[in-house]
Amino acid sequence: MLNHLFLPTRQCLLVFLLLSVFGWKRATCSPGEGRKIWQQPKPDPITQDQSFLYDTFPSGFLWGSGTSAFQTEGAWDQDGKGASIWDNFTHSTARGHLATETANIASDSYSCWEGDVKALEYLGVRSYTFSLSWPRFFPDGNARGQPNMAAVKHYSNIIDRLLENNIEPVVTLHHWDLPQALQERYGGWKNETLIELFEDYAFFCFHTFGNRVKYWLTMHNPYMVAVQGYGTGVHAPGEAGGASHSLTVAHNLIKAHAKAWHIYDTRFRQTQKGKVSIVLGSHWVEPQRGQTTHANVELCQKSIEAVLGWFANPIFGDGDYPVSLRIKHGVLMPTFTPEEKVWVQNTADYFALSFGPNNLRLGRNLVQYGQTVTPDLRRVLAWIKMEYGDHRVLVAEGGWFSEASVGREDTVAIYLMKRFINQVLQAIKFDGVQVFGYSAWSLVDGFEWNYGYTIRRGLFYIDFTDPIRTRTPKTAAQYYRHVVAQNGFPSDETSKEVKGRFPCKFHWGICQVCKINFYGSLRPVPGVKLQTRQAQCTDYLAIRGHLRLLASTGASHYRFALNWSLILPQGDLSNVNTEALRYYRCILMELKKLNLEAVVILYYPTHSAPNLGLPGPLHTTGGWLNYSTVGAFQDYAALCYKELGSWVQYWITVNEPNRLVDIYSNGEDRHQATHNLLLAHAKAWRLYQRKYSHQWRALVSVALHADWAEPANPFLESHTVAAQRFLLFELGRFLDPLLGTSNEMEQNKGNYPPEMKVFLDGQAPATGITGSSLPSFSEMEKEELRGALSFIALNHFTTRLVSPYPPTKLNSQHKQTPDHGCLTLSDPTWPSSSLGQAVVPWGLRKVLSWVSQRYGDALPIIVTGSGVDDQAAVEDKLRQHYVKAYLQEALKAHHLDGVNLQGFYVWKLQDRHVPQFGLFTSSHHQSKAKASVAVYREIISHGGFPKDSTVKTCQFTENQETCSVCAWMFRNKVMLVFGVCLSVKVFSEISLINYHKIHTL
Repeated sequence: MLNHLFLPTRQCLLVFLLLSVFGWKRATCSPGEGRKIWQQPKPDPITQDQSFLYDTFPSGFLWGSGTSAFQTEGAWDQDGKGASIWDNFTHSTARGHLATETANIASDSYSCWEGDVKALEYLGVRSYTFSLSWPRFFPDGNARGQPNMAAVKHYSNIIDRLLENNIEPVVTLHHWDLPQALQERYGGWKNETLIELFEDYAFFCFHTFGNRVKYWLTMHNPYMVAVQGYGTGVHAPGEAGGASHSLTVAHNLIKAHAKAWHIYDTRFRQTQKGKVSIVLGSHWVEPQRGQTTHANVELCQKSIEAVLGWFANPIFGDGDYPVSLRIKHGVLMPTFTPEEKVWVQNTADYFALSFGPNNLRLGRNLVQYGQTVTPDLRRVLAWIKMEYGDHRVLVAEGGWFSEASVGREDTVAIYLMKRFINQVLQAIKFDGVQVFGYSAWSLVDGFEWNYGYTIRRGLFYIDFTDPIRTRTPKTAAQYYRHVVAQNGFPSDETSKEVKGRFPCKFHWGICQVCKINFYGSLRPVPGVKLQTRQAQCTDYLAIRGHLRLLASTGASHYRFALNWSLILPQGDLSNVNTEALRYYRCILMELKKLNLEAVVILYYPTHSAPNLGLPGPLHTTGGWLNYSTVGAFQDYAALCYKELGSWVQYWITVNEPNRLVDIYSNGEDRHQATHNLLLAHAKAWRLYQRKYSHQWRALVSVALHADWAEPANPFLESHTVAAQRFLLFELGRFLDPLLGTSNEMEQNKGNYPPEMKVFLDGQAPATGITGSSLPSFSEMEKEELRGALSFIALNHFTTRLVSPYPPTKLNSQHKQTPDHGCLTLSDPTWPSSSLGQAVVPWGLRKVLSWVSQRYGDALPIIVTGSGVDDQAAVEDKLRQHYVKAYLQEALKAHHLDGVNLQGFYVWKLQDRHVPQFGLFTSSHHQSKAKASVAVYREIISHGGFPKDSTVKTCQFTENQETCSVCAWMFRNKVMLVFGVCLSVKVFSEISLINYHKIHTL
């Protein structure tokens, strides 16, 4: 099951830092109101269907793929073909380092067109967008002459084969490859003579192929031709004529398109019944920093008008250029006569859109108008509807690019494809945009214009050194095939909500790292003798208020951490801070008064703070790389057990040791730190069992950071293996030595996962890393480790997508490489917090099930920390969604997967300074409940998600064992009370009689 999970690689991270999920109510504005899109309030971005919509496309949706003739055909001078401006451009030495790269052969689609059709069959698509080569038909560009019959036969064969396979041909007349003869004779598109010549060419194509083609595109993305071809000279024909040439070329292209549309409308529509449009490209922008001021909105509107509106407004709007362009360019701007405006207007039967890297690059460089460029296809589609009316829309080009070195494992393209397609789905379902088709660009790798072969955009890989030019499906092709087969992203059973309650002994917990505040406590002053009362817990002013917040949530358990370096500043028992111990004791006593249970962490690593939370002397002598720290921790644990143990039922020795070891850049140090942390935990656990368990019967564990890992690319076995390896290094490294695995022989317990050893030993020769092997436990240490866990404590916050670390990075940067050899990123389609944390609740269920399956269900599992950063001051919608959704997945794990789950703790109780993870705000010593508090309290009161809304009661539940005598006594309590009273009365009377007799003798 794919679950629609994918991962962007590094080249797209910067792009997707800008990427955000936007939603808005279905557009009901009149044409010409596109600017209102930036003014409308955006709904909750974390709602499931607004962040990523699980739904299907309308029946009959026109899934497709596409290519252009110049990029893929090759055969540049074969069978009578004339040169195009792009042939001339690529053969020119003026192109510098790219001069050696040509499209002379390219993908060889002229010869291998049958392979292209088979590729389409593999995808299961219903359409194929391809372009005809004008110079292949007419080398001199004059369509009134005799056509090249080899070209006619070639394209006829393609169209016929497509139709035989029920694939609709969507044919583009002109995709940038103008006959070189027209460029040399007339100056190309600068000369309005080409308007009539294009009309003749269009007439020829309609007449020759129109009886078999129902969708026509006159030209592809004329903006690129005008700006890049004649303005900057980056594209063919390579003229850097500036704005004046670009404006003239654009004017002629628009009129040429209108000529072609009119010739079809008057001469062919009635008999051929096809539809004609033009492909227009666009980028998208948002106001900087989300500031939707009037000025910013106008700048955004101008930015889109400068690209898309330049061509769309004459054709789909009022027949003229946008006012902003006419003001900007003044007298340079060509004009339409009143008759031409009417003639150009409405010369398209549907709106065809190109949305890809070319326009977005230009958007960043040329026309951002100070705003933020974002790749948001949904917003573009909604703007089109609001600006130009309710047209049917074809996304004629949608896609991105991969570096040539990626080869067939193009994970980047998969993620961007997923994102763009889902944005189209949202535009259809939420905004009412009539999108009827999507063409994933492109079908095969080809010559990528001014980038040559340095980037790839094909769904099918081509080795350009291979004379056969074999079409091999990339993983993006496999993914697109899956989406097409499912007609979108249908929801599966795992996304459905379940009803039920958690066990009565379930921990409804909240976490906090307690910062000691001695303010108000009484301390002796040297030289002053006063009669004072004994120290009391009320001296600590903040405790009661803090715990009152906790009690108001309805939670039953409170997880907080002690400060090792504060209690034992020297790291040993020579200097014990009794004031700190009294402070913690007061917290525990107040919790008992409130009938709340404490879960106390002995050691909470601070990671970035000095000394990693260790007492200074211990850190100075090597910290966790020094075995002496193990003994020091045991002494510290003994002190805490003795001083605080009577109030504590749950101890956690170390919080997230698997995150702590990440600070060590050297693999050998990471292994040694892990080794000592495990031994420190085991010794602290054994100590409690020996000296205190019989008295206080608390449970002791170690809390692990437990992110779930999914293969970044589910079509690659290497990614699946990497995800499993990630989990073994993250969790198995600590749990296997303590618990073994459910199917492991007893004598093998007390060791690290064997898969880790195999992987590390295999990496050492390849990377040159010495000392990468895991340390070994002695037999005595193994015995101490085995079973040293009373419950499994997991902190889960996010889900990661994992791929193998690039081999070059393993070789050249091995010191920075995680020892699991995995690269982890997150899917940009997942909703996330401001810290980039992915909010995908099903990851919690999966990690719980993985742990349960690997280690069995003998020990209970408690999620001792889970939360999300939500910077909303009070209405924390993201956290509300998080709490409900993650507890839903926890319930599924318990009820459906049989996980022995006994607790869930929300991180955390209170913010410190600014809104972040807290359920309560903290400002000027005053706290205010956020909206998520009510959500959590309601779930607690119901004990989960019951079918009815009754409050849960836990009297004599399945979790409370009762003896037969107790049950009999409960059933007969009335008679027992009467019998006891009667017995007391009889006994009293007998005693009085006996007393009277004794004294009368």
